[in-house]
Amino acid sequence: MNLLIVIVNYKTADLTIDCLRSLLPEIGADPGVRVVITDNRSDDDSVAHLNRFISQQTTAAKIEILPLDHNGGFAFGNNRGLQPYLAQKPDYVLLLNPDTVVRPGAIHALVDFMNTHDGVGIAGSRLEDPDGTVQRSAFRFPTISSEFERGIRLGFISKLLASRVVAPLAPEENSPTDWVAGASMIIRPAVFDAIGLMDEKYFMYFEEVDFCLHAKRAGWPCWYVPSSRVVHFVGSASELSDARKHRKRRPKYWFDSRRRYFVKNHGLIYAALADLAFVVGFALWRLRRFVQRKPDSDPPKLLGDSIRNSVFLRGGASA
Repeated sequence: MNLLIVIVNYKTADLTIDCLRSLLPEIGADPGVRVVITDNRSDDDSVAHLNRFISQQTTAAKIEILPLDHNGGFAFGNNRGLQPYLAQKPDYVLLLNPDTVVRPGAIHALVDFMNTHDGVGIAGSRLEDPDGTVQRSAFRFPTISSEFERGIRLGFISKLLASRVVAPLAPEENSPTDWVAGASMIIRPAVFDAIGLMDEKYFMYFEEVDFCLHAKRAGWPCWYVPSSRVVHFVGSASELSDARKHRKRRPKYWFDSRRRYFVKNHGLIYAALADLAFVVGFALWRLRRFVQRKPDSDPPKLLGDSIRNSVFLRGGASA
């Protein structure tokens, strides 16, 4: 296989090294695999630490570190890693998070799937916890309905809007899906030819949703491939923690990315309705949680932050 793997590091050298260790058998077994690690101006010893590890490997010549002059975000880092190599026409590009560990055969499963499905532009792995518990890894595009359901969390409404839930249970078979997580996403270079690189105006989050949406509109669908198993240490490479635990306050760039996604792809009025749907639904959930004395596992200040960062107060900013 002729495969370019791109990993973006930002102050996560130890995680990136664990990821590389899991990749070494794939790198060593196939001469067509190359890894590029872009460092988003970590301002720590990440580059030196990574260089020391790589220099000790027999596959060192196939792993490159590309230090960047500033931290431009996830899309920026990935784009800078793959740009120099697209002219060489790799068969595929794999975007891989530093907070992942690749199970044996995971890369080959993705490549084999793409080789036998010429019409597919993007495919994603089954993401899982270290103990093998499946994470939700195959998603639907966000809509006004899904934003209301995300906020209100009421059983009969969730059942009524089941076909709109963004993160359904992951299927057990190869399945078409709207989008897959950028933690392990393989892309056919023809997709870049059709729609360009990832949108760098997203600092982090929603860039892969946007990319998969534009790919689908250009005739390149996305699939989920559960035989490709990748451990994902959720939130270890970002400011957000595992959704199943008490979360930190969401950073401003998350709201900027969400707003950009809706305004860019659906327009200002649609974005306003999506904001309203979530805020109303979430306010009702918070009231019900208080009355029923349910545990509070929401990120701090989420309701206020959602209002402050809505298009009602920010307009189309960052869009």
